[in-house]
Amino acid sequence: MTIDQLFDSFNQLRVLIVGDVMLDAYVWGKVDRISPEAPVPVVVAQRREYRLGGAGNVILNIHALGAEPIICSVVGQDTEGQNLLGELTKRQLRTDGILQSPDRITTIKERIIAGSQQVVRVDTETDKVITLEEQAQLIEKAKALLPECHVVLFEDYDKGVLCPNVIKEITDAANLLGIPTVVDPKKRNFLAYQNVTLFKPNLKELKEGLKVEFDVRNEDELKAVVKKLRYELNAKGTFVTLSERGVYIDYLDKQHRSPAHQREIADVSGAGDTVISIAACAVALGVAPATVAELSNLGGGLVCEHVGVVPIDKEILKAEAKKSLG
Repeated sequence: MTIDQLFDSFNQLRVLIVGDVMLDAYVWGKVDRISPEAPVPVVVAQRREYRLGGAGNVILNIHALGAEPIICSVVGQDTEGQNLLGELTKRQLRTDGILQSPDRITTIKERIIAGSQQVVRVDTETDKVITLEEQAQLIEKAKALLPECHVVLFEDYDKGVLCPNVIKEITDAANLLGIPTVVDPKKRNFLAYQNVTLFKPNLKELKEGLKVEFDVRNEDELKAVVKKLRYELNAKGTFVTLSERGVYIDYLDKQHRSPAHQREIADVSGAGDTVISIAACAVALGVAPATVAELSNLGGGLVCEHVGVVPIDKEILKAEAKKSLG
């Protein structure tokens, strides 16, 4: 498959994203006095903006690649939940996989910005696991959506939508249908992702999840730890992002190390979301392990050149892929 064919094929994909979707809020204002109540600035709000956060950034990356994202999640029956659904609808993205719970609040991360300076961030959230009833509803929803999808992407932020029961039921259903499962894990459910296709921790998550210490500069030690994780999860593959040291993949009994590309790093926020989005689409298309690693690594580096969380630019990624991968 040529690079052009690969990128064209992204347009045929539907990706089921299961996980913690959030709302990011930005309040821009100006400061011209200190509060008489406490030694803090008074920010006079001039503009407010909502953006998709958490798994929402993966939705935007999948969409930017040309594939169709379908988010499966639980949010609150609150104003923030309505705003989140509004952000999806505004972009003509599907909302039929979202459950609204009267017993849950929607996670919102609100940033107050004066000029170009972030003054404070206010997080309103819960990390309690969704109820058994909500788990059953989410599993039923995901199973109904599965047959029309080409890959499942678990996007875990430890906020409670994903738990061992949900993970197992959806993974088993996907495996029965021959649909690959790709995971962006966090700490709480780290070893719950049994029998998945590709598991993508970063270096810190790998060490904490397995409770091991090793020298990442030692290739043999890295390979041994990644192999151990793969066996513990009975996964077809493990794909580890190593920050400035690039990425390493052990998938379908093939190993490949890809160094980081030299770039002007402006902001690493959201790079992991881009990496997992590209990897999920590549896995869905049956791309070779080395290409999965190289292409994902390339995309992760590209978004680091921008300030703030931005989805990948498909045309720029394709041009870079032609130069790097031929």
